[in-house]
Amino acid sequence: MSDLQALTNELMQDPKFREEYEALQPEMDITRAILDARIQSGMTQTELSEKSGISQADISRLEKGTRNPSVALLKRLAEAMDSTLHIEFVPRNNASMG
Repeated sequence: MSDLQALTNELMQDPKFREEYEALQPEMDITRAILDARIQSGMTQTELSEKSGISQADISRLEKGTRNPSVALLKRLAEAMDSTLHIEFVPRNNASMG
Protein backbone atom coordinates (compact mmCIF):
# COMPACT_ATOMS: atom_id res chain seq x y z
CA MET A 1 0.00 0.00 0.00
CA SER A 2 1.33 3.44 -0.90
CA ASP A 3 1.90 6.13 1.69
CA LEU A 4 -0.84 8.20 0.04
CA GLN A 5 -3.34 5.34 0.22
CA ALA A 6 -2.42 4.67 3.86
CA LEU A 7 -2.91 8.35 4.71
CA THR A 8 -6.21 8.47 2.82
CA ASN A 9 -7.44 5.38 4.66
CA GLU A 10 -6.49 6.96 7.98
CA LEU A 11 -8.15 10.26 7.14
CA MET A 12 -11.32 8.50 5.93
CA GLN A 13 -11.94 7.50 9.57
CA ASP A 14 -12.82 11.15 10.28
CA PRO A 15 -16.51 11.67 9.32
CA LYS A 16 -15.95 15.31 8.27
CA PHE A 17 -13.02 14.38 6.05
CA ARG A 18 -15.01 11.49 4.54
CA GLU A 19 -17.96 13.77 3.79
CA GLU A 20 -15.75 16.34 2.02
CA TYR A 21 -13.81 13.66 0.15
CA GLU A 22 -17.02 12.03 -1.08
CA ALA A 23 -18.44 15.43 -2.08
CA LEU A 24 -15.45 15.90 -4.42
CA GLN A 25 -15.67 12.41 -5.92
CA PRO A 26 -17.69 13.37 -9.04
CA GLU A 27 -15.13 16.05 -9.97
CA MET A 28 -12.28 13.60 -9.38
CA ASP A 29 -14.07 11.01 -11.54
CA ILE A 30 -14.40 13.50 -14.42
CA THR A 31 -10.77 14.53 -14.12
CA ARG A 32 -9.63 10.92 -14.17
CA ALA A 33 -11.95 10.05 -17.06
CA ILE A 34 -10.55 12.87 -19.22
CA LEU A 35 -6.96 11.85 -18.49
CA ASP A 36 -7.64 8.14 -19.02
CA ALA A 37 -9.49 8.75 -22.30
CA ARG A 38 -6.71 10.96 -23.65
CA ILE A 39 -4.05 8.40 -22.76
CA GLN A 40 -6.17 5.56 -24.19
CA SER A 41 -6.56 7.50 -27.42
CA GLY A 42 -2.77 7.83 -27.61
CA MET A 43 -2.91 11.62 -27.75
CA THR A 44 -0.78 14.22 -26.04
CA GLN A 45 -2.39 17.29 -24.52
CA THR A 46 -1.08 19.28 -27.49
CA GLU A 47 -2.62 16.87 -30.01
CA LEU A 48 -5.95 16.91 -28.17
CA SER A 49 -5.79 20.71 -28.10
CA GLU A 50 -5.24 20.88 -31.86
CA LYS A 51 -8.04 18.44 -32.60
CA SER A 52 -10.59 19.86 -30.13
CA GLY A 53 -9.83 23.56 -30.42
CA ILE A 54 -9.43 23.73 -26.62
CA SER A 55 -6.16 25.27 -25.47
CA GLN A 56 -3.50 22.94 -24.12
CA ALA A 57 -3.44 25.02 -20.93
CA ASP A 58 -7.18 24.41 -20.44
CA ILE A 59 -6.74 20.68 -21.06
CA SER A 60 -4.01 20.67 -18.43
CA ARG A 61 -6.31 22.49 -15.99
CA LEU A 62 -9.09 19.97 -16.67
CA GLU A 63 -6.75 17.05 -16.03
CA LYS A 64 -5.49 18.65 -12.81
CA GLY A 65 -9.03 19.31 -11.64
CA THR A 66 -8.59 23.08 -11.43
CA ARG A 67 -11.25 23.73 -14.06
CA ASN A 68 -14.74 22.27 -14.12
CA PRO A 69 -15.88 21.39 -17.64
CA SER A 70 -19.32 22.03 -19.09
CA VAL A 71 -21.16 19.22 -20.84
CA ALA A 72 -20.52 21.01 -24.15
CA LEU A 73 -16.78 21.01 -23.46
CA LEU A 74 -16.86 17.32 -22.53
CA LYS A 75 -18.66 16.61 -25.82
CA ARG A 76 -15.91 18.46 -27.75
CA LEU A 77 -13.23 16.43 -25.97
CA ALA A 78 -15.06 13.17 -26.63
CA GLU A 79 -15.47 14.00 -30.32
CA ALA A 80 -11.78 14.92 -30.62
CA MET A 81 -10.82 11.58 -29.03
CA ASP A 82 -13.26 9.68 -31.29
CA SER A 83 -15.23 8.70 -28.20
CA THR A 84 -18.81 8.85 -26.99
CA LEU A 85 -19.60 10.85 -23.87
CA HIS A 86 -21.64 8.78 -21.43
CA ILE A 87 -22.98 10.30 -18.21
CA GLU A 88 -25.04 8.29 -15.77
CA PHE A 89 -26.69 8.51 -12.40
CA VAL A 90 -25.96 5.48 -10.23
CA PRO A 91 -28.24 4.72 -7.27
CA ARG A 92 -26.39 4.84 -3.95
CA ASN A 93 -28.21 1.81 -2.66
CA ASN A 94 -29.09 -0.80 -5.26
CA ALA A 95 -31.16 -2.66 -2.64
CA SER A 96 -33.79 0.08 -2.85
CA MET A 97 -34.27 -0.60 -6.57
CA GLY A 98 -37.19 -2.79 -7.59
